[in-house]
Amino acid sequence: MTALIEKIVGNTAVITMSNPPANTWTAQSLQLLKQKVEALNDNPEIYALVITGEGDKFFSAGADLKLFADGNKENAANMAHCFGEAFEALSAFRGVSIAAINGYAMGGGLEVALACDLRIAESQAVMALPEATVGLLPCAGGTQNLAALIGEGWAKRMILCGERVGAEQAQQLKLVEEVVETGAALDAAMQLAAKVAKQSPSSIKACKTLIQAGRNMPRNQALPIERELFADLFDTQDQAEGVAAFLEKRKANWKNC
Repeated sequence: MTALIEKIVGNTAVITMSNPPANTWTAQSLQLLKQKVEALNDNPEIYALVITGEGDKFFSAGADLKLFADGNKENAANMAHCFGEAFEALSAFRGVSIAAINGYAMGGGLEVALACDLRIAESQAVMALPEATVGLLPCAGGTQNLAALIGEGWAKRMILCGERVGAEQAQQLKLVEEVVETGAALDAAMQLAAKVAKQSPSSIKACKTLIQAGRNMPRNQALPIERELFADLFDTQDQAEGVAAFLEKRKANWKNC
């Protein structure tokens, strides 16, 4: 049975994709991911989310192609809807999301990583969006998120030419921010997530909103919003606590409000 294993470590939620042997997605697991992210948004103690795959070979191989073997268009549309809702919810997570890529990240497996804010890959990891090879296309944000991260040229090479990239090349392309040795991605992601807990959750939410808005609006529209959100932070408890903690030379006690 498809499962997403969740545990809480400090202020970080860890979600492990668990559907052996390749941690593929189903409609059920996609709906569950959306529900988990929405629940985490309502938990003021959670500042970061780490997602990884079970085992040592696959982060996730995406959707099981057997789901599309019957050529049923209605079924395909439903799966596309489930993928879109789940990964858009992940992208909109109010905290920082980190993909710990511990193996093959293919199709929807790479798209879930693309929906995260940051990506750490193990040295043996391989990434691809091979949907066109089987007459399909990336339907969970892949065409948009990949191009936004690595540029149109390489996005076209990976999607239109079916090129796979290893971890080192992915880092050169800025598809991932860090490469670590085999077995170390989760620990590296947790260390990064621990840094997030030192930041104001209110500030993180506003900053993330602004950075991602830059994908959809001209700079001259985003800059006024930046100033507006800066002023809005003065309505939060976090702003007062952050300044007080700095002046008093102590650790901030964030309220996430």
